[in-house]
Amino acid sequence: MNTHYISAEHLTPERIGEIIKNGYKLALSDDARARIVRCRQYLDEKIASQTEPVYGVTTGFGSLCQVSISKEQLSQLQVNLIKSHACGVGERAPRDIVRIMMLLKIQSLSYGYSGCKLDTVERLIDMFNNDLVPVVYRQGSLGASGDLVPLAHLCLPLVGEGEVDIDGEVVSGSEMLRRMGWKPIEMASKEGLALLNGTQNMSAYAVWSILEAERLSDWADRIAAMSLDAFDGRIEPFLHVVHTVRPHLGQIETARHIRELLEGSELIQAEKVHVQDPYSFRCVPQVHGAVKDTLRYVKSVIDIEINSATDNPTVCPDDDMIISAGNFHGEPIALPIDFLSIAMSELADISERRIYRLVSGLRGLPDFLVANPGLNSGFMITQYTAASCVSLNKSLAMPSSVDSIPSCQDQEDLVSMGANAAIKLQKVILNTERVLAIELMNAAQALEFRFPKKSSPAIMKIHEAFRHEVPFISDDVVMYPLIERAIQFLRS
Repeated sequence: MNTHYISAEHLTPERIGEIIKNGYKLALSDDARARIVRCRQYLDEKIASQTEPVYGVTTGFGSLCQVSISKEQLSQLQVNLIKSHACGVGERAPRDIVRIMMLLKIQSLSYGYSGCKLDTVERLIDMFNNDLVPVVYRQGSLGASGDLVPLAHLCLPLVGEGEVDIDGEVVSGSEMLRRMGWKPIEMASKEGLALLNGTQNMSAYAVWSILEAERLSDWADRIAAMSLDAFDGRIEPFLHVVHTVRPHLGQIETARHIRELLEGSELIQAEKVHVQDPYSFRCVPQVHGAVKDTLRYVKSVIDIEINSATDNPTVCPDDDMIISAGNFHGEPIALPIDFLSIAMSELADISERRIYRLVSGLRGLPDFLVANPGLNSGFMITQYTAASCVSLNKSLAMPSSVDSIPSCQDQEDLVSMGANAAIKLQKVILNTERVLAIELMNAAQALEFRFPKKSSPAIMKIHEAFRHEVPFISDDVVMYPLIERAIQFLRS
């Protein structure tokens, strides 16, 4: 059994993907355990000795921060917080994203700045390890006082409330406790706030999206190379000398990748009658490269976020301070998340334009990539579907982070809307995958009309593997199952 130890060691998106994909179990390291215990002890001692109010610990929340709470009611205050904030609506968040959310919440609490009890953190770990996945609804977070609504749903089962997905069966939080032989967690002061404040919902979507975007960025180069050869394109726009005079890193990387993919191609080396190619082929290094650079930047920001304590107030035992501040505010990641939506939308956009060229009957290719067009519509409507996905992406890429609706009697008067940005990003990623899968179908079909001349060994290997899943189309067939197979091919 693989175990990942929660500690102060740096957590990367790649490591998170490995933990989720390979079914790792979680465990607290000794140093993480010590940090959690020390912070809680400090907080208990502070509450016992301090007469002035501490936000969220001995007071109400948000604009109710002026209302003091008696010591006898501190536990009930935290339970009430979790219950009242569970106002999610809409579709359920995907299971893998909720599991990432759980991992990130555990990681954040382990730094010892949150004041959670050890048994609370360990219960979250037990839930993760037993694949007990809380039902979290997509909509409700403003991405400002952390992801209050989704994190409330995430944590309801700790106190026997809410819903949990157990192997596809949705049961109540109380039923989960009964089956596991657990008692509800008795919330201590500040715990509910520590659990609900934080950016783990936004960050979970962002981590998932970064991992998927990296995969699709790599595939986009491979598919573009196949399309370029099938379209009888030119290699000159990819030569290194072109990019040394405008040395954006992503641009250089993309040009090199395309050259490597097409090395040894009979088609790319053939004499060309056309002087230049359309932008969707000629400017692949510039467009795909800009996506790579954007992805690199966004990943660097999310990398910081997932290794941070993002609840409030921040409990600092070493400095003998409990500080009410704003580390839960999503602005630092909301802007980059919106940026990545724009970049991935462009990756789909240029892909759809290549699809359009391939089906247009240009450069010796048959209309809509069938030998007998008219009787057959061939790949005509695959371009429509790609255009539909691209058009929707353009709407989804409108930044959420430019919006703010004040809440909590104007105490929370500027919010990030980063959660909406994150939800939209996931949709853009899925649409981009669909468009690239459709381009691969068209590129593979078009390439066969160039036979007996062959593309490079690298491209022909991809083509051969793809043909095990999606056949050459001679006469019209029902296309949607083939599109789904092409999507699954990209995932394999």
